[in-house]
Amino acid sequence: MAPTKRKRTFSLRRILLGAVVVAVFFSGTLWALNAYFPVNNPSDKGRPALVQMPPLQPIIRTSLVIAPIAISHVAIRDALEVAAPRNLSGKRDNPLSQALGKLDIGWNLSRSPLVIAGRSEALSLSTNLTGILRVTGQAAAGAGGLVGSITGVINSELGRNVGNLATGLLDQRAEIKSNVLVTARPQLLPSWRIEPNLTGQVAVADGGLSVIGIKINVSNEVKPFIDRAVNDQIGTLQAQLRNDPTIEQVARREWAKMCRSISFAAAGASAPNLWLEMKPVRAFAANPRIDANAVTLTIGVQAETRVVPTETKPNCPFPAQLQIVPPLDQGRVSIAAPIDIPFIEVNRLMEAQLKGKKFPDDPNAAAEVTVLRASVAASGDRLLISLRVKAREKKSWFGFGAEANIHVWGKPQLDPAKQMLRLTDIVLDVDSEAAFGLLGAAARAAIPYMKDALEESAMIDLKPFAASARTSIAAAIADFQKQEEGVRADANVTGLRLVEIAYDSKTLRVVAEAEGVVKVTVSKLPGQ
Repeated sequence: MAPTKRKRTFSLRRILLGAVVVAVFFSGTLWALNAYFPVNNPSDKGRPALVQMPPLQPIIRTSLVIAPIAISHVAIRDALEVAAPRNLSGKRDNPLSQALGKLDIGWNLSRSPLVIAGRSEALSLSTNLTGILRVTGQAAAGAGGLVGSITGVINSELGRNVGNLATGLLDQRAEIKSNVLVTARPQLLPSWRIEPNLTGQVAVADGGLSVIGIKINVSNEVKPFIDRAVNDQIGTLQAQLRNDPTIEQVARREWAKMCRSISFAAAGASAPNLWLEMKPVRAFAANPRIDANAVTLTIGVQAETRVVPTETKPNCPFPAQLQIVPPLDQGRVSIAAPIDIPFIEVNRLMEAQLKGKKFPDDPNAAAEVTVLRASVAASGDRLLISLRVKAREKKSWFGFGAEANIHVWGKPQLDPAKQMLRLTDIVLDVDSEAAFGLLGAAARAAIPYMKDALEESAMIDLKPFAASARTSIAAAIADFQKQEEGVRADANVTGLRLVEIAYDSKTLRVVAEAEGVVKVTVSKLPGQ
């Protein structure tokens, strides 16, 4: 019995030793194959033929800048305070030449500070005029006989006693009180001018005086003069406003600022320094809006934007006509910015995303596939992900495994909310299916898990590029900000979203739209 037992032990040892030798030989062979016949970048060996794509062409997108310009009522009032005369005076012919040989009827008026208010889409300006109506002169011979035949209509008796007729000298005075109201309903004209549409009303308080028993109505004597003086001032002011080139001058200056190329910081070490060309092509505006605090002119500019590899000097003729449009919403900035990303940079991001990933993520699985390297290439309407993977079976004691190249097709889809480029409709290339077959049945069983995992993991994070674009656009918009005496312009980028993708064989293009706000506040007009 002893020899038999020893014989069985010896046979078991021989079997185990043979298995170890086989395992060592097999593992050594795989190591030698990998060492002496290394696999290059996954994209260089066994990769399916790619559909060559035409180079991306410069694209043109539309950008908008809509700027409300709020001119405060205080600024308007202060400008008119300087322009409007503070005193008015005048005379009229002697209406009583038969009774009074020499008679001067004159008045002097001064105005109160202007009061301005906005109401019902109209701007009103009011002031009080106060002063004295003075009648001086000398009675003519026989004046007493005319007293009973000349009459006048008055509301209050302000005359003196006619006893002074004995001396023939007259000096009568009466107080004048009136109110002037001017209303403006401004409208923009296509010629870059403004039509103020001014109208005026004059009200003079009733009052009168008596000259040698002849009653003179103050309101009747003074109102025509005040009407004429106010109408003259309104006509002068209306002509000045209608011919004022300020709106056009400001628009020309801002138009020139937009007509240029804006440098974008390079997205990566291998990315070129691209330029965003802005070319304004259209100007439009809404009629002024009036509220309790300001008159607001809203002017907009539409520009063509495109990405170009070098700085350009676009030609942007200033439009002769301003297009008048319905009321606009609050001021905003919307700039479309194409971002070109070389696939070299895309590969770096993809490998960072996938390298080290294991499929399936299940410790009890029969096999495990680990991604060692990854790259991506464009082909028609799909992208090809090339992976260098290592498959290892986990059922045996030895954990046999091997490396292989596999290729996965997927359709790119932009995820604007997360600023990601995802691959959907994942399909394993046919040759890759065969490569997995060489790794054994356990590795083939991991294919469905790998597909599902790639659906979740095969993505390119575009946030760094979006952040770079936002920074560059914010720096460009900052040029529109203006801080001068009486004028404050604020422009800020509030967000950026990705709206479109395109690619050729070398470049991935992502179109971003930056959104922002802009407003201009005028607290002092030129010439004040």
